[in-house]
Amino acid sequence: MEDLSKVLRGWSWEENKLFELALAVVDEQHPDRWGVVAAMIGGKKSAEDVHNHYVILLEDLQIIESGELDNKLGDNNYVHLWTDQDNRYLLYIITCFLHFGFEV
Repeated sequence: MEDLSKVLRGWSWEENKLFELALAVVDEQHPDRWGVVAAMIGGKKSAEDVHNHYVILLEDLQIIESGELDNKLGDNNYVHLWTDQDNRYLLYIITCFLHFGFEV
């Protein structure tokens, strides 16, 4: 697996969180899925950037599920709990989602 800093280069923690939330609410069959996701994370990324980031995510998931993960990412005991900041990001995503005319 690539070094985490290479995978995340150009993507802040906030952008990654918004990206994950946007993927959860934008239908996989939406004709402009990547454009909508890009807009929902602030519009600083292109639809192509977002799609490429998604491909990297899928590759990472395949590595994790295959058991090939070499634990280079740090402490295995680390747990990230849902925070107030996460709630704010979720509300932002829902607001964007409604702005684009989708129903929640």
